[in-house]
Amino acid sequence: MSITVNNLTKKFGAQRAVDNISFEVETGEILGFLGPNGAGKTTTMKIITCYMAPNDGDVKVNDLSILENQEEIKKRIGYLPENNPLYNDMPVLEYLEFVAELQNVPKEKVSDRIGEMVHVCGLNVEKHKKIGELSKGYKQRVGLAQAMIHDPEILILDEPTSGLDPNQIVEIRKLIRHLGKQKTVILSTHILPEVEATCDRILIINNGKIVADGTADMLRKRAQGQEVLRVQIGNPESRDSVITSLKSLDNVAMVDFDPESKNTFIINSKDDQSSRADIFHMCVKNNWVLTEMTPIETKLEDIFRELTTVN
Repeated sequence: MSITVNNLTKKFGAQRAVDNISFEVETGEILGFLGPNGAGKTTTMKIITCYMAPNDGDVKVNDLSILENQEEIKKRIGYLPENNPLYNDMPVLEYLEFVAELQNVPKEKVSDRIGEMVHVCGLNVEKHKKIGELSKGYKQRVGLAQAMIHDPEILILDEPTSGLDPNQIVEIRKLIRHLGKQKTVILSTHILPEVEATCDRILIINNGKIVADGTADMLRKRAQGQEVLRVQIGNPESRDSVITSLKSLDNVAMVDFDPESKNTFIINSKDDQSSRADIFHMCVKNNWVLTEMTPIETKLEDIFRELTTVN
């Protein structure tokens, strides 16, 4: 199912937590929703799940509006809130049965759905314990299980891997990627490598406004603006002569030494141009041994910091 957010605004007093934002998420797409604390991520997710009403704008799940069809939309969404509220006195299996009944899972399917959630969320070892006896990581798994128990078409996951160890994170990433093939997923997290490993697209929000939207590669390209290469030459005549030769290339804007290696150079190509082929041919022409030519990518962390830091 697709999600279409149109001119969404939410105010708390004079503050605009969400400020006239619009975006779409297609079926089978995993959207990484990023932003610093207080940026408007959780507020947006609460509005999409019909937990909170907007002041202006609308959200449509397929053709259903959150302003008119809250109950129908809720049936189609699985929601893992940031704080993962659970009933600590209930055993895991009893809790999942309780949630299945709340979500109107047919009685004849409840047992199978619980068994499947126990399997995919890795709860088998702990399934007979009370939730309050579980570690934070296993509580998070129970939260994921309750979000998926009714096999929803949309998953809204707020910090889904919080508290999990590295092995558990890898497993949950695989699960989310698998689910994303058939479902629409919005995933909020502060772990940037997780976004790259899991999400098809990244949306960054800051101060209630969308400041970036695209794949990780698209965001890097926009931030970088030009091709930057690390080039290592094994047998240069001299560093100065190499720099002079490289600067003569039509597509090269700037050449500098790499301070970490005496035979390595940092080369900036001109905007919207690539100098890789010309560099290769120059090395061949001068009998230089080209031992490395690596694009230098802007880190997603740097892009996030640049877009969300208050000047």
